[in-house]
Amino acid sequence: MGHLLMVESWVGSMSTLLPAGIERSGHRFSFLTRDLGHYLRAGAPSPHPLLSADNVFTAETNDEAALLRYVRELHDLFGFDGVLTSCDYYLPTVAAIAAELELPGPSRDAMADACDKYRTRQICRAAGVAGPAFAVAENLDELLGAAAELGYPLVVKPVDLCGGMFVCRVDDEHRLRAAAERIAGFPVNARGQRRSPRILLEECLDGPEFSVETVTVAGQTTVIGVTDKQITGAPAYIEAGHMFPAALSPTELTAVVELAVAAVTALGLDATVAHTEVKLGAHGPRLIEVNPRPAGNRITELVRRVTGIDLTAVHAEAVAGGTPDLTPRHTGITSAAIAFAVPDRSGVLTRVHGAANWATDTSIVEQRLPDPGTAVRPATDNNTYLAHVMVVDETTHTAGDLGQSLIAGLHFELDVTGGGA
Repeated sequence: MGHLLMVESWVGSMSTLLPAGIERSGHRFSFLTRDLGHYLRAGAPSPHPLLSADNVFTAETNDEAALLRYVRELHDLFGFDGVLTSCDYYLPTVAAIAAELELPGPSRDAMADACDKYRTRQICRAAGVAGPAFAVAENLDELLGAAAELGYPLVVKPVDLCGGMFVCRVDDEHRLRAAAERIAGFPVNARGQRRSPRILLEECLDGPEFSVETVTVAGQTTVIGVTDKQITGAPAYIEAGHMFPAALSPTELTAVVELAVAAVTALGLDATVAHTEVKLGAHGPRLIEVNPRPAGNRITELVRRVTGIDLTAVHAEAVAGGTPDLTPRHTGITSAAIAFAVPDRSGVLTRVHGAANWATDTSIVEQRLPDPGTAVRPATDNNTYLAHVMVVDETTHTAGDLGQSLIAGLHFELDVTGGGA
């Protein structure tokens, strides 16, 4: 049994899935945060799984130099075997700690490159990994010049945010200016870290989107499977659902998988689980981004239900320096999917219709519906869902359609008199 150090966490589903995965892997963990109250807000599970940690430490996790000194002292006392996080904003910090303590994990440079969307583009292009045309800029004049050279329409995104935040399509200079202003108005991320002013411009890619779930240990990357992703489309790109495994032809599957593995290899990632997003258009697959951690949006649960492989437990084993068992087992499930209600109106929820039969629907394995009184606003990213349902199919690859049908059958009554529009 290894002792892992978890540095911060997302407050959503991964804050419960990763502690459970660590336990299932046979390891234990201590938790380090700058603000424990961040995880104990209204709506959090009680008791929170993060509090199952052997120890809870408090330190300024945004000051890397001071944090490294503090963690070195902790390591001398407690003896950590690995370090990890589920929060993208602390992945480079975790890599720095692993290097400082000579623990397994991706190198500092590899993790920093993977967490910077522009650096990922540069490195993968140099390695011959197909992706969109792109440019980066730090001020409006540079941005407008780059856009004119690339040509509209374009996708605009910050280089260092996640969850689809501020990612949008722009079709002209007016919309580009507005998008740049919105990004500039968010100079500090949700964890109090100063953001880069750089903005990435990318060629718009057509075609469906997929993610490739991989595990890399000792330089060897194993593909666990490919997930189908339902995206709302322009102007925002919000994930409305996922199905595992994706219904791809053998030729398409090979092309998508090879591109993802090439991207992971180009970045030099090791001792980690990765979630690589790919668009499959008329000219073949193109890289969207590489996320050097287990997939969010409960995709790891879809994978576990179909293959029996728990990617959160695998991640814990990999950062502890072990060799995870990646052998699929028969689960009786052919496909699993999750679908999200993506709100497009503002108001206060008064009632939900359409879920009366959910309690007796044996295909439904998980659901979350909002309570009356919930404040609703139009979704802008993957953090603003209103409800979700997870379903499984024992015989066909139709779980995705089933999940989307169930979500489409919901009706949300909103009171818009109290400030909603």
